[in-house]
Amino acid sequence: MKQVMTIVLPLIVLSSCVTVRQNEVGVKRRTGTIEDKVRTSGMYSVGPWSSIIKVPISTINLATNADLPTKEGLTVQSEMSILYRIDRSKIPDLLRNVGENYEEVVISPVFRSVVRDVSARFNAKDLHTAERANIEKTMQADMAKYLEPRGIIVEGVLLKSVKLPKELTMAIEERLRSEQEAFRMQFVLDRERQEAERKKLEAAGIRDAQKIISEGLNPLLIQWRAIEAFKELSKSNNAKVIITDGKSPFLMQADPVVSGKSPAVSQ
Repeated sequence: MKQVMTIVLPLIVLSSCVTVRQNEVGVKRRTGTIEDKVRTSGMYSVGPWSSIIKVPISTINLATNADLPTKEGLTVQSEMSILYRIDRSKIPDLLRNVGENYEEVVISPVFRSVVRDVSARFNAKDLHTAERANIEKTMQADMAKYLEPRGIIVEGVLLKSVKLPKELTMAIEERLRSEQEAFRMQFVLDRERQEAERKKLEAAGIRDAQKIISEGLNPLLIQWRAIEAFKELSKSNNAKVIITDGKSPFLMQADPVVSGKSPAVSQ
């Protein structure tokens, strides 16, 4: 008998103990009344008319699906996640006022109401643009107004995937293609405009250069160039016949003799 009691008594003691893990806290409920004391991780003994309610305090990812109405009257299917945690100082009040199933009683109804209200302020295309982050922050802020006073801290609302109606998806893709084509045409026009400007400047430079050259060709310069030409011809060893009027040299050009005519003289 003594051996039986030695085995049974430890089992009775162990069965009356509750272990609270590291990422949760415990609140004792004695004869239906929830105590204010919050117990951290460890092992606690409970009597026959009491129990310990364990509540996680780490971040919880609540995944859900939602049909989002948009500003233009469309309905968009989406997969979303709510990241939340419980404020340990408010856990006793949360259990008294809401109960242990606070996700079904408070979080999910508030979420469904808020996301539909927020999404109705935006167009469907905004769910695929940079406006998406603004939508998530707005949903998070609106949920926090209802949940944080109860001790539920909303850390984030995430739009994981959004499925637009097929017709709207095709319209968005067509608009994006049109915008890309418009950007490409604008680039081509800018490039042609720059090329035309370059040619205009080049033509103006050539015109100015020719004007300067023509203004510099005065009679004295031409006569000086003729003297320089005489000097160069005089240095050659080949025999030449030069006819001149004193201003510019004339050279004999050997043309074929036609009908007994003499060779032509060219300047």
